[in-house]
Amino acid sequence: MSIKGKAYLMGAYEHPTRDAPDKTTAQLHAECARGALEDAGLGFDDVDGYFCAGDAPGFGALSMIDYMGLKNVRHMDTTETGGSSYILHVAHAAQAIAAGKCQVALITLAGRPRNGGNRPGAGGGGRPPQGLSDGAPEAGFESIYGGSTHNTYGMCAMRHMYEYGTTSEQLAWIKVAASHHAQWNEHAFLKNVVTVEEVVNSRMISDPLHLLDCCVVTDGGGALVVVSPEIARSLKRPKVKLLGAGEAPKVQQGGKLDLTYSGAVWSGPRAFEEAGVKPADIKYASIYDSFTITVLMQIEDLGFCGKGEGGRFVADGGLISGVGKLPFNTDGGGLCNNHPTNRGGITKVIEAVRQLRGEAHPKVQVPNCDLAVAHGTGGSLGVRHGAATIVLEREA
Repeated sequence: MSIKGKAYLMGAYEHPTRDAPDKTTAQLHAECARGALEDAGLGFDDVDGYFCAGDAPGFGALSMIDYMGLKNVRHMDTTETGGSSYILHVAHAAQAIAAGKCQVALITLAGRPRNGGNRPGAGGGGRPPQGLSDGAPEAGFESIYGGSTHNTYGMCAMRHMYEYGTTSEQLAWIKVAASHHAQWNEHAFLKNVVTVEEVVNSRMISDPLHLLDCCVVTDGGGALVVVSPEIARSLKRPKVKLLGAGEAPKVQQGGKLDLTYSGAVWSGPRAFEEAGVKPADIKYASIYDSFTITVLMQIEDLGFCGKGEGGRFVADGGLISGVGKLPFNTDGGGLCNNHPTNRGGITKVIEAVRQLRGEAHPKVQVPNCDLAVAHGTGGSLGVRHGAATIVLEREA
């Protein structure tokens, strides 16, 4: 069953805080939920579907439904794929709506990594059998080498450079583009415009990735409201229709791993096929930007250019709104604006909604923006991750 045209994104809200020492994670979830519902013209009592992931505290959906006083929930989804979870949630909400399981789906994300909040996905458990580890099944093969998020992404960047001649200067253009957009965002964590030279001269973090190749670490969160066509027609907000969606895992397979591509090679074509459009039709792209290499690989894998051509595609302002061929992350993205609780998927959808509504900042608003893609990866690009892609359209 296709979900094309079966659901609409009618509410979107990004929490303005980037540092929340005086709020709990549950409070941030609730404030984001209220913001998105008010944006849609709905209330908590209208919600009959709730979606969250590993950042939700306590028992996840059960705790947050109770905390927010959601009295009419008849469908829950706690799919967990890291930072891409919330893009998957949009598609799963559309599936649930199409199947008649709910009509108003609320999706929330929130966290406080700057203030000691728990790392999403970290959990305890009972005592393992003697001599065995009860952690992630891959831990005994990978964690012993001291792998971190930074060096697994660094491996991808180094391999891409080796295979295709990609340069640090080309990667730097992605940060430069994000900074050109962030300067117009009053809530952006980093507002200063940077140059290619400043990026490549910033401190090395994991060769070849420099400090300015890495995303920001912020508190905060966001929320989305996905509704049925019947509900959408009753609301007085611009209608953003879901046209297509795709999801895919990419795993390590015992070391049989090509570091030069992401799960977008599968999720992207599925989303575009269902939507009935091509990458060339897209007016605006929200692309997950945990690191600059993340953006470059996903642009290639989604079909905006050929494999190995991403460096030339992004160089010389190729991603800057009003300048380049593919405006991306016009809020500043995770590289400059916001990467709440180290999970950026929901902010990608939020900015895509703003662009399609014509509500982005005038300095970065894409003219006649009627078709957008939001794509994310969750996990680690260098070992295992979940990829999620959605195609959205402004309905006239």
